[in-house]
Amino acid sequence: MNYYLFVDESGDHGLKNIDCDFPVFVLCGVIFSEDQHSVFRERMHQLKTDVWGSKEVIFHSRDIRKCEKEFQVLFDLEKKKMFYERLNAIISGSDYKIISAVIQKDDYIKKYGRLGNVYAICLSFLIERTIFYLDTKSKPIQLEIIVEKRGKLEDQELLKHYNEVHSIGTGYVTSARIKNYNTRFRFKSKKENINGLQLADLVAYPIARHIIEPSKINPAFNVLEAKFYEEGGKRYGLKKYP
Repeated sequence: MNYYLFVDESGDHGLKNIDCDFPVFVLCGVIFSEDQHSVFRERMHQLKTDVWGSKEVIFHSRDIRKCEKEFQVLFDLEKKKMFYERLNAIISGSDYKIISAVIQKDDYIKKYGRLGNVYAICLSFLIERTIFYLDTKSKPIQLEIIVEKRGKLEDQELLKHYNEVHSIGTGYVTSARIKNYNTRFRFKSKKENINGLQLADLVAYPIARHIIEPSKINPAFNVLEAKFYEEGGKRYGLKKYP
């Protein structure tokens, strides 16, 4: 069985200048089996076709929230209501798990200073917890980690980090356990219209808002609540650090 971990981010991963309104970095992964993703992809294609007449529309969280680019059609309130109802039904009704990591920047800087690659740190957390999840599934399994491209230098640095994790493991997962899943690592462009990556993008922002303002009403986060990976009563799918 093939499994996919689709990874996208919300927030700036830099530590030099902290945005007081958004002082977190979220790396969000959604994990599907190949069969589960096929069903999800077809449901997304149908929604896109029904609203835009084409499955080639690429969902991007910020553009949707701001009703920009293709999403200007959502200024039509009836169409917007229908779109969100159907999108929420797909997100809540599809079979996948969320595995995410959040860096709370102020706390991180107080404890570790302004050094370190928070994107790489979060990726290690995602890999660890994905291995925990796959350990509960029937074998054999092949895992493909799919990350959205950011830039040549950033991608090279991230690939180097992944290769180190693959070679030596982490504090909680050995290299042998990672290699047991024939793990592969791929970069994909947003233009390739990969629905799993678009879901990771849509999920990341509500998680960030929940961490920043946990007491504030957050309907988008409520839709996700049941999708976080849990084991033994512990929510492994939402790692807050430090």
